[in-house]
Amino acid sequence: MYRKNNAQRPRVNNGRGRSTGRSFPRRGRGRAAGDSIDINRFINKAHLPSAAEVFVPRYSFSELKIHDALKRAIERRGYITPTPIQDQAVPEVLAGRDVIGLANTGTGKTAAFLIPLIHKILVDPREKALIVVPTRELAIQIQEEFLALARRLNLFSVVVVGGANIGRQISELRLRHNVVVGTPGRLKDLIDRKVLDLSGFNNVVLDEADRMLDMGFLPDVKLLLSLVAEKRQTLLFSATFSAEIESLVRRFLKDPQKISIKTGETSTQVEQDIVRVSIGKDKVEVLHDLLIQTEFEKVLVFTRTKHGADRLSKNLHQRGFKSESIHGDKPHAKRQRALKMFKENVIEILVATDVAARGLDIPNVSHVINFDLPNTYEDYIHRIGRTGRADQLGKALTFVN
Repeated sequence: MYRKNNAQRPRVNNGRGRSTGRSFPRRGRGRAAGDSIDINRFINKAHLPSAAEVFVPRYSFSELKIHDALKRAIERRGYITPTPIQDQAVPEVLAGRDVIGLANTGTGKTAAFLIPLIHKILVDPREKALIVVPTRELAIQIQEEFLALARRLNLFSVVVVGGANIGRQISELRLRHNVVVGTPGRLKDLIDRKVLDLSGFNNVVLDEADRMLDMGFLPDVKLLLSLVAEKRQTLLFSATFSAEIESLVRRFLKDPQKISIKTGETSTQVEQDIVRVSIGKDKVEVLHDLLIQTEFEKVLVFTRTKHGADRLSKNLHQRGFKSESIHGDKPHAKRQRALKMFKENVIEILVATDVAARGLDIPNVSHVINFDLPNTYEDYIHRIGRTGRADQLGKALTFVN
């Protein structure tokens, strides 16, 4: 990254400084997001799993009772042994059961439902699957995984998300396909236009269900579930199990198998700390002095607002950093371009609102920086889940006054 000589390093707590043990002060009715979160929850040491903690799956993918062509596709993908959620969920889905999967972010949930669904379609081409997700980015990520697993299998999927050309999506829906991946709003729009009929879909996946409910999609999700085939298999994946999700499960899932592999609120592989910003100190200067350090190789920075993300990214770019921003108001094509550049290391810093906090699989993120406090501790968990993935350590820093 860009270097500035004789830069004074910002004050990072490192767990050794004096802790107040209190929540941030409330600021009346207009208090800032995250003010009620105890700052001690942003401090935690990290470690890689010990030998005793290493997960041992019950089977390898080659031992699964799935189509041989799919086994070859999994092998080409480089998958050998399942992750914990895959180890438990795949056999249940193959057995035809409804499933509730509770797992921390970055645990391999996508393959946990795609592998058995692809098998079902290969065995019976009349099978159709609807995968409902909260964001465009997650839909495209699932599509990419589907294309990788379904390569050479003559299977087709369609992605329908807001912000993209609806005419093209309508055209693709008229072609042969077994899988539709979409966001609730665009799915509802296509149903209203009578170009999408869900009555033939007998497999439904609700991915990041808690996020969809947080975003106000509960009425749309209920509508979609009421329109798919009555005899169906329903899979719900979520990081949390709220009362709203429990109500949804009772109404739409039949005798579901509940699988929980959550090991804690946050990954033990993410070292968490705070950066104290003195009164009158420019936060951007503090961030600059962090980013010029050699260890900050691939950094995801979170801001509270869309305007703040654009402004901070522009400021960093002017300082010589390779930076882009991503948020909900950014055109679909530009969001995908920014994500692609970040994934492929063309840029070193991605400044994002919480649209990038959930579901995205971005490899080798060295640091997550909360430039602005998250709204809730749950949002914090999802933000920092972008680092410390697979068998790597990551670092998360949160700016506090």
